This record gives sequence, structure tokens and C-alpha cells, in this order.
Amino acid sequence: MLVRRLDPILVDRIAAGEVVERPAAAVKELVENAVDAGANSIEITVEAGGRRLIRIVDDGQGMTPEDLELAVERHATSKLPDGDLFSINTLGFRGEALPSIGAVARLSIITRTADAESGSMIVVEAGVKHPVRPASAPKGTRVEVTDLFAATPARLKFLKSDRSEAQAVAEIVKRLAIAHPTVRFTLSGEHITSFTYPPEEPGEHGFLRRLSRVLGSDFNENAMSIGVEREGVRLTGFASLPTYHRGTSTSIHFVVNGRPVRDKLLLGAVRGAYADVMASDRHPVLAMMIELDPHAVDVNVHPAKTEVRFRDPAFMRGFVVAAIKEAINRFGTRASSTVGTRTLESLRPQGALPSRPAYAHRPSLIRPSSGFANWQAPLDPAPQAYAPAPGLAEAQATLLDLAVPSADSRATLAEIEPEMEAAPLGAARAQLHGTYIVAQTQDGIVIVDQHAAHERLVYERLKRERASSGIARQLLLIPEVVDLDPVDADRVLAEASMLESLGLVVESFGHGALLVREVPSALAGGRIKALVQDVADALAEWGQGAANPLEERLDAVLSRMSCHGSIRAGRRMRPEEMNALLREMEATPLSGQCNHGRPTYVELKLSDIERLFGRR
Repeated sequence: MLVRRLDPILVDRIAAGEVVERPAAAVKELVENAVDAGANSIEITVEAGGRRLIRIVDDGQGMTPEDLELAVERHATSKLPDGDLFSINTLGFRGEALPSIGAVARLSIITRTADAESGSMIVVEAGVKHPVRPASAPKGTRVEVTDLFAATPARLKFLKSDRSEAQAVAEIVKRLAIAHPTVRFTLSGEHITSFTYPPEEPGEHGFLRRLSRVLGSDFNENAMSIGVEREGVRLTGFASLPTYHRGTSTSIHFVVNGRPVRDKLLLGAVRGAYADVMASDRHPVLAMMIELDPHAVDVNVHPAKTEVRFRDPAFMRGFVVAAIKEAINRFGTRASSTVGTRTLESLRPQGALPSRPAYAHRPSLIRPSSGFANWQAPLDPAPQAYAPAPGLAEAQATLLDLAVPSADSRATLAEIEPEMEAAPLGAARAQLHGTYIVAQTQDGIVIVDQHAAHERLVYERLKRERASSGIARQLLLIPEVVDLDPVDADRVLAEASMLESLGLVVESFGHGALLVREVPSALAGGRIKALVQDVADALAEWGQGAANPLEERLDAVLSRMSCHGSIRAGRRMRPEEMNALLREMEATPLSGQCNHGRPTYVELKLSDIERLFGRR
């Protein structure tokens, strides 16, 4: 077969398959050009998901007629002034986007510079370039792409529905809006909800306002600020509290030197940083800006420029993990506001209540029919200022006899010390169902899951002991024999030396059996068989000799072990024990969530409770 040179138009269409695989990719390339042109405002319009029309209008510096004619040629760019491929300071630089788009669609560009008397226009149809001609235009550039992939019908077959393509465009615009908070972004069109992000002032506060607009208004009060710099690398931004999370990783945003990226190394660093405080199937919400020397990062490793390669990936991963963990430790005693919101929503009756119900000032003894399926008579009603109707006194006595509370109310017998009530988690007032501690604060109440909270406290104590003088061990008076599956028993014995450093001393006691001689002091009195079985499960999950860092493997085992030394659900606690638990939670990092990522307490403001009962 003879070797021949491909037709230039066919070459452009092949390149378009790499650079512009869907309408969202075309929008990304064109918006990045607008940002590089110094635009302060960018308007994006799409029809039929971008397949029928993509219009980008910006107020950037524009182009001269000579530049416009050259801009639609392959490998023509204004973004490599010195030809140094290792010093990329712009979002695009290869000069392939415009000719690639023009090869598979109808491309129209109208542009004018600030000092030009009139604008210029050029049209490229299916790879055929028309001459530049004068046109009326404001300062900036207007790009229209119509009938995308009309010149390559096969590509149309692989596009998703117009709605799906439009949503992909919206996601791209949101990522670019996060990366450039000082630029106004407007998106409108079919199958999407139009939005406008106004320009924000430079700096941390402006960036947080932009994030609140893009990621949700409740992100503001659930965000942890991050700002660190090391060895010429600067990391700034905001990450969500561990109890504020989403089901997918689409709300994780990284911006490297102004370029939004979806990099596997950075996503892995985020997962590693939250591994101790968030369930494995949940993902945080965050946006981070990474600024470093352009020579230390390669942005030309992916045709769509969504991935980067760092010169020192190990340093970058450790840097990101350490920065996020430091923020989690700094804010870890807080639970997200959405926890309280979900609690109020679960308490709110299905039927709408009037703002001030007629029975708000007189307790009713008759079961209401407005949706209170679990209504009960008051447990400790205040003295009534009115006499009940004849016959109701007996009914009231019967109801009160039946309403036997599952609560330890001994904490209410003591006077509340002002400094205790002023503490973040308040003063304990009762224990419900032997599981939940109810505390009173100055402006609301706090409900604590005693087992989840103590599990975190034990876990943090074990980690501190391991990091300092080693975990304190307690010798069992009578060693306990634990029977396991032979595979699990062998797995535990293979890690006996590591487990000894964690305070758990085991040895073989026959086929499939282990003899436990010592346990960590913090876990004394726990269920030893369940403890050993959980350790075996943790070792199986991580795998012997796994590539995971030793620190992470040790923490995974300690996390499983700490559950067995915690206050169990169902145990009745004295008032001083409850208050001691609250004070220790306030002093312990990460106490806002348990080892599995669940919240350890719920805070309800008095104003929210009053609205729940129609008092506001």
C-alpha cells in the first residue's frame, strides 16, 4: 500500500476528534480563549445542548484582522511568546481549537480591538476558510459555532441527549467560574437553568462568595479555610467539614495555575485526607487553588488539558493531604449545619401548621389529627392554670401513667453552672433511651450519640499514645482463647508484631485459634472476641503487604479496635459522666464525627425549635 499525505481538511477533522469530542469541550476551549484574552465578562449561549449553536461573547482585548486570519490556522497561537513549552502561563497554547472546530462545523468570529475603528469577521465552514471582511462590533470577540459535527455525522451518533450535553456544558462553565472568580460568567440556553455569576473581588472572601454561588449557599457556613505555602508551592481554598459531603466526587475542584483540572493524584490525596473522618462512599465538597512554578508541572499530558503531571508527585500528594488534615483538625469539633437542618426536617409534621396555632398556649389532651402520628402526652406537664372539663382529669391521669419515659432525668436535678452552659456543647440535662445525651446551651440544645462520640475519643487517645510513648497495655488475668477462620487466624498472626505495637498481644493456640494475652488499656473490659474479629477484618480489607502507607494501615486497625472500648448504646450514665464526655469532646480534634464519618452530635438552635412549634 502506498504512503500518502492526508488531506489538510481531513487532518483537521481527525484533530477535532481529540480536542472537541463533545459540545462541552468546544465551550471549554472557547471560554479559555476568552479568559486568556483578558475578558472581564463572558456570556455563553447554547441550543440543542450545543449541537445547534454555541455562542461565546467576551469583552477581552480582541484581535486585529491579521491576527484573526491567522487564528484559524493550525498551530497558530499567541500564547507561547518565547516558545518555551515548560513555561505555560495561559489556559490554551497549542493553536488547535479554532481550526478543529471550524473543520467539523460552521465557525464565525467577529472581533475588534479597543483602538480599531471597526471590527473584523471571518467564517470557516467544514474546513473551508473564507476571507476576512470588515464588520460592526464592540470591543472584544464574538464566536458562534453552528451545526457542530455536521461535517462528521458519525460523531453525532455518539452524542448524548440534548439535555445531557447541556448539563455537561453547565458543569464546564461552573468549573471555569470557580477557577476565575473575578470574571463574570453568564450561561443561558435550552435544557439548562440559566445563571449569572457576578465578578467577585480578588482574595479569600471573594473566592468564598463565588464558591457559595456555585456549590450552594450552605457551603459558606460549612467550609474550612486552607492557606499554606511550602517550597514554592502555594495552596489556598476551602474544604467542607467532614459531616458535609456528597454522593459523588463532582464537587471536588482543583485549579492549578488558573487551570481547572480533574487529576487522579489530587483526587487520591483528598480521599486520603478524609479517610479517617468520612465514609468511603461519600465525597467532600472543596475548591483548591494550587500555584507553583510552571516548570514544576506539565499541563500538556492530556488533549483536553484536564490532567497534569507534577515534577514531584509524592511531595504534592503529601502537601495536599497535610493541608486538608490540618484544617480538619482545626475545625474537627464542629458538625455541619446541614445535620441540624435534616433533624428539623425529620421532626417537622407532614401537614403545614399555622404560624401560631390556636392550641399554642393551652396544651391539648386530645390526639391531634394534623399528622402527629407519634404524639404523646407531656412527660412532665407544668401545673395547669385551668380546670379540665369533667371526665378529662381521669383521662389525663391514665395518659400520664401510660407515658413511661425511657430517659434518665437525674441530670436535671443539678443546677446548671453558667460556664458549663456557655460551653460549645452545653450542660447535660438528660439521657434518652440509654443512648443519647441531651445538653442545654445558651441558645439551643445539643443531642449527642454517646457511643459514636466516645468511639472517636478512644480512637484519638490510642493514636496519641502510639505517637508518643506507645499504647498502654493491660495484661489479662486469664488469657482468652478466640476461635477464628483459619485464614483470618493466620492473617492476624502474620501481623502479630504490628498488633503488639498497638497494644494487642496474640499468639497461636492451635489450628484457627488465637490466645489473647494483652489488650490496650483503653479497651479493657470490652468484648475481646469481637475486637479480634474486627482486627482480622481490617487486615483483610487492607491486605498484607499492601502498598498503602504504614501509618494509614495502623490507623485503620486502631479505628476498628476503638469501637470495642467505647461506651455502648444502652448504658445509663451519671450526670458527671455525661458532662465529662461533653468536655472531652470539646477538647478533642475531629470529635464532630465518628470514625465512620457519621455526626456525633446534632445542634438545634432555640429559634429553629420555636419555629418548629409555631412560636415564630
